[in-house]
Amino acid sequence: MNIFIAKLAGNTTGDSLRSLFEQFGAVDSAKVIMDRETGNSKRYGFVEMSNDDEGNQAIEALNESEFEGSTIVVKKANPRS
Repeated sequence: MNIFIAKLAGNTTGDSLRSLFEQFGAVDSAKVIMDRETGNSKRYGFVEMSNDDEGNQAIEALNESEFEGSTIVVKKANPRS
């Protein structure tokens, strides 16, 4: 399951995102999207979890929660069209 996370703090890293989601199960990958030109965070990212039940638990528990000083939005990522 691919999970979209928005409204991240500017200093959030892929490693801290991974740690947050590992409370709910195995994380295959976690990344924060960076702006190519400035090198700054675009303040959103993606987490990949192979177990859908664990992914859904994480979404339910973490959506609208406080993480590193920001209230984050967590939802299932839409597939690329």
